[in-house]
Amino acid sequence: MSHLIVTGTDTGIGKTIFSAGLVQALSATYWKPVQSGLEDETDSQIVARLSGRPVLPEGYLLELPASPHLSAEAENTVIDPDTLTLPQAEGPLVVEGAGGLMVPLNRDMLYLDLFARWGAPVVLCARTQLGTINHTLLSLKALRDAGCAVVGVAFIGAPEPAVEETICDFANVPYLGRLPVIADLTSATLAAAFATAIDLAPIKAALAQGAPAKTNLSQDVSA
Repeated sequence: MSHLIVTGTDTGIGKTIFSAGLVQALSATYWKPVQSGLEDETDSQIVARLSGRPVLPEGYLLELPASPHLSAEAENTVIDPDTLTLPQAEGPLVVEGAGGLMVPLNRDMLYLDLFARWGAPVVLCARTQLGTINHTLLSLKALRDAGCAVVGVAFIGAPEPAVEETICDFANVPYLGRLPVIADLTSATLAAAFATAIDLAPIKAALAQGAPAKTNLSQDVSA
């Protein structure tokens, strides 16, 4: 079994939809370590509905839709990262973070710290809207500085080829494709879009390695 982390440059950019498409394409299992916010469908429920693949129980289910550390504190608890070890599953396991890399799990630890502890390869999801160059390069620099192995960047949204190329060139990181916004989002339409839009070869190669490789980000990435 191998693990893959899906994270994003921000919240609400579509990484849960991307995760559902990836889980479906890889015949993988999905895990959301911390779910903050229970008013609507949880991310696990969305992935299960769109992928039809197994979903493992969350490590923490928190009612308040906020940063995990604040959601936990609202319930008079503290997230213990030592309880968030990568679970076992049959085949690949896709793990989705919450929000961006610098989201706190508690008052002492960020999600980025947990990713670095796990040592699994990372796919970074980025929107194509204005501001994405800054946000994405900062996220890639943070991953590099933490020693995380980056598989590549997957963009989500309307096409912005010059922007997408700029990010990948500056960061010297593989371009995994761009998942468009799908108006009629179903399991079938997601699978069809994913098959034509996303390059799975680097992702499958990272999973096949079994152990994380050194980060492939350029040391010249600047903030």
